[in-house]
Amino acid sequence: MDTQQLKPWSRREFLERMTAASAVGALSLYPEIAAAEPPPETTSIRIIYDPTFPILCFGPQYVATEMLKLEGFTDISYIPYEESDKYYDSPVLASGRADISGAWIADVIATGDRGGELVALSGMHIGCTEIFAHEGINSIRDLKGKKITLASEDSAEKGWLSILFTYIGLDPERDIEWVVHPYEEWGDLLAAGEVDAVVLWPPDAQVFREQKIGHVILDTGTDKPWKDYYCCTIAGSRDFVSKNPVATKRTVRAMLKATDLCALEPELAARAVVANGFPTDYETALQVFSEVPYAIWREYDPEDSFRFYALRMHQLGLIKKPPDALISRITDWRFLNELKQELKA
Repeated sequence: MDTQQLKPWSRREFLERMTAASAVGALSLYPEIAAAEPPPETTSIRIIYDPTFPILCFGPQYVATEMLKLEGFTDISYIPYEESDKYYDSPVLASGRADISGAWIADVIATGDRGGELVALSGMHIGCTEIFAHEGINSIRDLKGKKITLASEDSAEKGWLSILFTYIGLDPERDIEWVVHPYEEWGDLLAAGEVDAVVLWPPDAQVFREQKIGHVILDTGTDKPWKDYYCCTIAGSRDFVSKNPVATKRTVRAMLKATDLCALEPELAARAVVANGFPTDYETALQVFSEVPYAIWREYDPEDSFRFYALRMHQLGLIKKPPDALISRITDWRFLNELKQELKA
């Protein structure tokens, strides 16, 4: 479906459709809970956003606009990356330029280890990461001696891939040839055989499959042990969280309700993303929301995921602080634990 064919929704129409979803048991807005709480300490909230490459697995934070308004926020800003951010969310949160946003778990851990002032608040989903390789490479072990491209030498994906290779007995420094290329060139490089594999996130993973560029040799949504741990979390600036606990809880609640919407009503969520003006099309957003496993935030323990990754990052020398001490410093599950009780449906 062409984005131009989608008539923008009014706020009233969006809420009417949300109410209809709630009426059939697919989603609850829980207005009575929000009404019983104190108002947020601030009515402004800043969320990270890349206008040139929206990472659609973070879709709940784009869907959540109207839910944030229901939570009392009147000034909802989407903050773009700066060139120095290298397209990772955790340094932006740690700098205080944004308040709460989706963030990749390994990047949260690495940023926290460097002393970054951020805190993880909840898991968001599993299974958004896929590794694509060209013909003749059929498993992760087949990548020994092969060339994998990165966006930068110190990129978070190198850390994640190093964990993966070590887990199966490969040495990420001796057994892999790392090369650096701009992200937008990866498709052409893989198709031409100039690199052997790339790691991708939505919507590029969906685009590669559609264009038949390489094939998937690992999918964290289906392959163990990766499918058992969060890849993406909801994190916040430590300063914002400490000063605004009510606003923090309300923001996390809006994002988790939006996560439910992506899982249970992907058509409605995809329509909302396009109607809210984010640069994607309905079909792409629908495919992402239909594929990413969002409906797990009540069942998975995010601390298990942080421990799984932090232990391995520490063993590899990617972080210096002891994992338990680091996890204690950079995680705060009190809001999530309250919301699990409130949002039981």
